[in-house]
Amino acid sequence: MTDDIKPTPRLPGDQAQENDVARMIRVDHAGEHGAVQIYAGQLAVLGHTKAGDTIRHMAAQEAEHLETFDRLIAEHGVRPTALSPIWHFAGYALGAATALMGEKAAMACTAAVETVIDEHYAKQAAALTQNGQGDTPLKTTIEKFRADEIQHRDTAIAHGAEETPGYRLLSDAIKTGCRIAIRLSERF
Repeated sequence: MTDDIKPTPRLPGDQAQENDVARMIRVDHAGEHGAVQIYAGQLAVLGHTKAGDTIRHMAAQEAEHLETFDRLIAEHGVRPTALSPIWHFAGYALGAATALMGEKAAMACTAAVETVIDEHYAKQAAALTQNGQGDTPLKTTIEKFRADEIQHRDTAIAHGAEETPGYRLLSDAIKTGCRIAIRLSERF
């Protein structure tokens, strides 16, 4: 499925190719940390509702992803993003705010975030293959987690994400924020 996804082209000022793995681990660690916080915010508001069990299931998978990237950060000696405190607060706030808008809005948040993460992980897998690292534990991890994120997106859509009033606007705003967070976390 990653054959049709091309890695992001290098821009002036981008780090050398040998730093790609460290950058991938750093940004994925930041993203999984943010995802754990989004679900924590959603659970603070909706944990007692019928959506609570669904959110808890996705949150447990995100916690597993974060544990894996915590380990990879240590194993590879990668510096975590300096923006972690911001993503910690922003993730929780995004989760809680969308949950306060209702279960469908919380699911719209999940669908938007997971759509961007699907694209992001696909680009990373393609880049690893292009760089001759297509048969590595990191690529296997990225592809496994990508499958989980796709499942989360599909679950959110099945739970009415697209029925949220103002869905397109909310979704586009969240997607833009995620893409900005990814680019910043790769660099800082």
